[in-house]
Amino acid sequence: MKGRLPVLLGALLLLGAGCSARHDGTFQGYLEGEFVYAASPVGGELKELFVSRGEPVESGQPLFQLDPEPESSTLREAEQRVTQAESRRTNLTKGLRPSEVAALEARLAGASADAEFAESEVQRLTRLKQDSVISPEEMDRARARRDTALAWVASLQADLETARLGARQDEIAAAQAEVDAALAARDRARWTAAQKRRSAPARATVEDTLYRVGEWVAPGRPVVALLPPENLKVRFFVPEPDLSSMALGARLLVSFDGAPEPVPARVSFISTEAEFTPPVIYSRENRAKLVYMAEARFDTTPSANLRPGQPVDVRRGP
Repeated sequence: MKGRLPVLLGALLLLGAGCSARHDGTFQGYLEGEFVYAASPVGGELKELFVSRGEPVESGQPLFQLDPEPESSTLREAEQRVTQAESRRTNLTKGLRPSEVAALEARLAGASADAEFAESEVQRLTRLKQDSVISPEEMDRARARRDTALAWVASLQADLETARLGARQDEIAAAQAEVDAALAARDRARWTAAQKRRSAPARATVEDTLYRVGEWVAPGRPVVALLPPENLKVRFFVPEPDLSSMALGARLLVSFDGAPEPVPARVSFISTEAEFTPPVIYSRENRAKLVYMAEARFDTTPSANLRPGQPVDVRRGP
């Protein structure tokens, strides 16, 4: 009902003027503002209000700040989880510690020396066997010791290669997934914490502040109402006989009290419903009393001195 009151008042004003408004081609109306309401999707206590009513603000200028807790604590925890996950992933890709790798290298060197000695022993016994100095059983034992030594060398070489490679690929992939999840949680926490401080989305005038410092603001509740100058429009009323000559995009001239000259505008909306309908069968006289709400946008950004609710006169432009 509150939103319809200016429309009804405008209709009554036009009807009170009688047919004179139609004869001189002037339509009565007023300025209407489309407000931008700055709100936070996160609730909290209003800690700081940086603007006041009627103050002009620029794009990006701070408007208000809610209590940063507990979102700041959640962000710190998320950042620590990222550090922890990245450290675990790095540790898996590094493999064993240098001292452990050095111990494996020393064992491999010892095993290689034993294998070389076993090989030389086999060669020596092979020459003796040709002279029938040793038995076949002794020769077989020497070859078995050599093969065992070579197998131990191969085993240590594999262990050393695995130690240098680090963890298995599936373990590293799981650690990377943990890092990605921690980064996503951190980004979400950063976004939530940033919502506690809101700035002006565009150049505007502060129409109203809806909370005082110290009050609790529920999530999504507006704290500051802004009116960008380009969101100011004209709302006027067209009598039914003049409706057929009014079209979207039609040029208009809008006059204000005290203005040196009219301001150009264009019709942006025409209502499909009559604002005043007498409870009788329409006659030609009654149809003249019907008015239709229309809206127009200014061709250029209007002056900052104009205010919503200000009465205007609208005429067709050239």
